[in-house]
Amino acid sequence: MPRVIPPENLGCPPFRALTFDSLGLIKVTEARGQERGIPTVVNTWGEMNASRSVLAASIDDRLRNPLLAVARKDGNVEVINPCNGDLHFSYSVFGDDGCSPEDNEISALHLFRKKIDDQTERSCTLLTCTKKGDVSLRSVKFPDAHGNSTDDASPKTWKACGSGEILVGKVDGSENFSLFGGKRVEANIWDLEQCTKIWSAKCPPKNNLGIFTPTWFTSATFLSKDDHRKFVTGTKSHQVRLYDISTQRRPVLSFDFRETAITSIAEDPDGHTIYVGNASADLASFDIRTGKLLGSFLGKCSGSIRSVVRHPQHQVIASCGLDRYLRVYDVKTRQLISAVFLKQHLTGLVFDSGFSGEETAVANTVAEAATEEKMTIMDQEDDETEKAPVKRKKSKKEKRSREIVFEGEDDEENEDEIEKAPVKTKKSKKEKRSREKVSEGEEKDELRSKKTREHKKKTKIVKHNQED
Repeated sequence: MPRVIPPENLGCPPFRALTFDSLGLIKVTEARGQERGIPTVVNTWGEMNASRSVLAASIDDRLRNPLLAVARKDGNVEVINPCNGDLHFSYSVFGDDGCSPEDNEISALHLFRKKIDDQTERSCTLLTCTKKGDVSLRSVKFPDAHGNSTDDASPKTWKACGSGEILVGKVDGSENFSLFGGKRVEANIWDLEQCTKIWSAKCPPKNNLGIFTPTWFTSATFLSKDDHRKFVTGTKSHQVRLYDISTQRRPVLSFDFRETAITSIAEDPDGHTIYVGNASADLASFDIRTGKLLGSFLGKCSGSIRSVVRHPQHQVIASCGLDRYLRVYDVKTRQLISAVFLKQHLTGLVFDSGFSGEETAVANTVAEAATEEKMTIMDQEDDETEKAPVKRKKSKKEKRSREIVFEGEDDEENEDEIEKAPVKTKKSKKEKRSREKVSEGEEKDELRSKKTREHKKKTKIVKHNQED
């Protein structure tokens, strides 16, 4: 579980990240606003299927017609729209059969970002590499969203290794050279235009104890977009190595990081800072010129890190891994500023640099233009129908509300009539008892008055008799 994020560090700049997991889902996480936005999951694409786990991904986040390429465990490569998840086309690396051996999965994928002069015709170029070293460079055209995709020409194929397994594949910023390496395969660089190997690394010598470290590359990256001669690799033996093909075949600089395998390396735009993640969830930054540790990132993960990506515009990096969290860190303070739980084991991560954080329309693809035309036609039809009076049936809720209103009016009228007419109310027991007491008192008074009258008469008669 992530550490508690202090309130002053909560929130991050606007970004859009696409994460990939072991069940084949693609989840879109966005943070909107100018600053200190809270990232949330806004979309989930695909269906849960372990056989379609995402192994590699590459994005071309241009402003017009962006593309996202995804390589899956079953050998299929899909090109989709990263804005809405629409599938443009897909093909199998292993031919029409579509069945891939379990030991020959796709290990590297790159979607070329070269500009297209004719924007009306959609096309892209993909580079794929399998574990056994089968490299394929293919150009595909798809004129519209409904038409079938066609290969521009027969794909270029070659073998990147004779034995071993290719686990790492990267293309430099100029997209003219590629780097491959893996288990029992030394790092080698190929010229993509001529499909020839131009450089191969030499294994490092034995250590002081005479122990030879077997070759096992797990991650790699070029230091600069403009220079393909310098690159950094991470190994299974927790080593970080710097190579310079213009000087020598062996590493120029090598140092250890913790005691577990290096799983991901990302470069910084400054050209000399790298970010390293390993299998024990440690994330740190190094100055590759001297091998000095600049600092470790706070907010330690609880699972192996599988991907580390530096945002091209904002001062943040993101990491994801087996602990199912997407974590965002501040590059300067190296503090955790956001963490999003995504439920599945994450295998990869890419940033969409074209996202500005504002409510923008989806990219103007040809298919979207067609949908816009349909929407305009629908709007015109709606306007015509609004002009003509239409009798519609009343819903049950409206009928019930009408009945309730009428019942309320009837009740008010009845109350007015009741107020006008005299109301006979039942007398309580106390009132009855008080009335009875009053009547008994009146009877006693009458009896007393009678007795007094009789007594007065008798006294008068006695007086008269005495006088007589």
